[in-house]
Amino acid sequence: MRARKAVASSTASDDDQDTRFFGQPKALANVFGVEMWERFSFYGMQGILAIYLYYSATQGGLGLDQGTALSIVGAYGGAVYLSTILGAWVADRILGAERVLFVSAIVIMCGHIALALLPGFWGVGVGLVLVAIGSGGLKATATSVVGTLYSADDPRRDAGFALFYLGINLGAFAGPLLTGLLQSTLGFHWGFGLAAVGMALGLVQYSFGRKNLPDAAREVPNPLPKERYPMVIGVALVGIAAIVVLVLTGVIRADNLAVMVIIAVIVAAVAYFAVILTSKRVTSDERSRVWGFLPLFITSVAFWSLYQQQFTVLTVYSDQRLDRNLFGWEMPVSWVNSINPILIIILSGVFAAIWAKLGSRQPSTPVKFGLATMVMGAAFLMFLPFAGGGPNSTPLLAIVGILFVFTVAELLLSPVGLSVTTKLAPDAFPTQMVALFFLSVSLGTAIAGQLASLYNPDDEVPYFTTLGLIAIAIGVLLLVSVKPVLRLMRGVR
Repeated sequence: MRARKAVASSTASDDDQDTRFFGQPKALANVFGVEMWERFSFYGMQGILAIYLYYSATQGGLGLDQGTALSIVGAYGGAVYLSTILGAWVADRILGAERVLFVSAIVIMCGHIALALLPGFWGVGVGLVLVAIGSGGLKATATSVVGTLYSADDPRRDAGFALFYLGINLGAFAGPLLTGLLQSTLGFHWGFGLAAVGMALGLVQYSFGRKNLPDAAREVPNPLPKERYPMVIGVALVGIAAIVVLVLTGVIRADNLAVMVIIAVIVAAVAYFAVILTSKRVTSDERSRVWGFLPLFITSVAFWSLYQQQFTVLTVYSDQRLDRNLFGWEMPVSWVNSINPILIIILSGVFAAIWAKLGSRQPSTPVKFGLATMVMGAAFLMFLPFAGGGPNSTPLLAIVGILFVFTVAELLLSPVGLSVTTKLAPDAFPTQMVALFFLSVSLGTAIAGQLASLYNPDDEVPYFTTLGLIAIAIGVLLLVSVKPVLRLMRGVR
């Protein structure tokens, strides 16, 4: 344990002197790049996934019921973040974060190839499973690898994560634009194929720069004893067999997939908190910090359950209600998904500069989380003036304004959440604590898919009002609890 900390400390000290990437360690550029291309492929595919599922066969789609299609999208999104558990566990116990990141990128590319080449529901099933597993592994480990580039008290840490977040959104901006353009001109499978090409570019870029990452990124913090490997393999095979049986017997169906994912995530989150909190490898200070993370986890779930409706309710809204006419040309539905990333690209630098300028005077993490959830609730209330309108009744500029508020909320919570999770993580569970943060995203995303089934375009006021006010109330509750939460966080802000 002491030896590992010494190596990590030495690496962090070296990186403290490295300012070659916009004032950040040069190694950040490599992780920045692979995450950018992964997000290009992920959001490029997700931008056309919902309409692919519910468009009719004559439009190139699969003709599913719209509510079922949105539920699948939400369940898939939740499964992506749920699979961070698998990636994080393998990183912490067997391979280390960096190796899992590399393998995950390969799996993602294979998933997009399956969506592009396999027809019908076979392509959807195989492709989404592979992308979900790969993206979960990459997301948990990429964040952990970025955390190894900084010492705990490095003042550049939040700014570095904000820059990392910029890379994510460069990919998220370009992906829906290009895949949507191909989908609308050549067909859905061409769009999925472009997503595969994007991930391949990210994989090649990462392969050339792997050696520049610090040794701490390759360490296995809590190695699994060799004699336990057969048991782990047996448990994995039993789990896969159980899922297959549940699908074949109709327990897991397309129309209840989101509910199944919600249940699985809740069980996983409770188990993860229990394992970490009861571990003998966790000190009393570390245990207190994990308790301090719990209210942040709950608030994060509330935030993402609204935010992730960009890919469920907002997709339908954009398809059926939004005026997408641009100088006589109707832009693809998926282009709406590029509005939020371009706003993040514009604003992330502003937020990074604000946090760097304020330094130790900036608001604490619980305050940022509370404000983010309140702002997200306010964004839902902004739909109310347009409620009840007909086709093409909502101006594009109005959606841009609403998504601007989405973006402000996201920048208050998401990069800050990634950063604080690495600071609150016990030494024995660094990557798995990051997985816990992504479990909050998973649960929120799956809930977003389930909530979409309650959305009624003919009676929107109760939907947007109820969800908006609940989010605001949760944010206020966290704000009034800031002092006790900070006490639990033991010096981490």
